Amino acid sequence: MESRTFSNHYHEDALVSSSPEKVFAYLDDHMNLSSHMNKSTWMMGGGRMGTTIDEGHGQKVGSHIRLSGKAFGISIALDEVVTRYEPPRFKTWETVGSLKLLVVGHYRLGVEITPHNGTSDLRVFIDYNLPDRNAWLGYLFGKAYAKWCVRQMLYGVRNYFNLRKV
Repeated sequence: MESRTFSNHYHEDALVSSSPEKVFAYLDDHMNLSSHMNKSTWMMGGGRMGTTIDEGHGQKVGSHIRLSGKAFGISIALDEVVTRYEPPRFKTWETVGSLKLLVVGHYRLGVEITPHNGTSDLRVFIDYNLPDRNAWLGYLFGKAYAKWCVRQMLYGVRNYFNLRKV
């Protein structure tokens, strides 16, 4: 896979009251990670996306995760591939091929988990480019979308570990 550079970055950190192994296991299920995309939300203009995972389940380098659906009534689609997989510390995946997105172009998402006194320091990040078509949408909304996406993943982690005894 070609090495891509990205012009924008956003990340947030959280302390999770669980072991890196348990946090990674939750994050390693892409249905948990993409759940915010699979529901109709205002950030998706009332639209939603469906997620399809290959036989690698998004749990090995080279595994594909595909999302497609609608945002603001416009068809969107993307293909992601896992590019780094080092349980329970690191995982990254990024878009490949042709994209149909509105406010961001190609991107790389990732998680980094560091053990910390029986808990886990979690970093969720996105590196992204503006879309090739209609870059003005990226200038206006790309940063807000990146922040929303990262925060939705962190919200899922917080919700899961706060509601369940681990």
